[in-house]
Amino acid sequence: MGTMKRRSVPTSEELAIWRAHIETFEIVRARIEARLHQDSQLSSGDYRVLLALSEADGKSMRSSELAAHIQWERSRLSGQLGRMERRGLLRREPCAEDARGANVVLTDEGARAFRASTLPHLRAVKEVFVDAFAPEQLAQLGEATGAMRSHLNLDARP
Repeated sequence: MGTMKRRSVPTSEELAIWRAHIETFEIVRARIEARLHQDSQLSSGDYRVLLALSEADGKSMRSSELAAHIQWERSRLSGQLGRMERRGLLRREPCAEDARGANVVLTDEGARAFRASTLPHLRAVKEVFVDAFAPEQLAQLGEATGAMRSHLNLDARP
């Protein structure tokens, strides 16, 4: 009985699927981000930060915790927070437990901006992404995403 040798590189068909997936995903993401900005004047980075803070206890997170939560480098987050702070969407406060750290706090203005952006953003996600699939296809995509997350040792998402 022979053993099947696994290829170390993708086949041309696998590579074509990979490229089509990546190129299409980038277009989907760009269209949803453009709609978000058009509808709310928020960038996708703004939205990710506001979403995380809106879900956090006390609408506040340590900056290092926020960076880990949204999977950004701390330097990238620092620049984003500075831009958002200048627009009044959040504020940074010294951390009582660690003088070197800072707490990022959602302001009333940031909460209003997030609430105002949510429904248009969800509509864009539905129109650009969800509506492209039959229910069975969307379920299969969910399963495929779960398999990829498992392969990469990432937390499962519903």
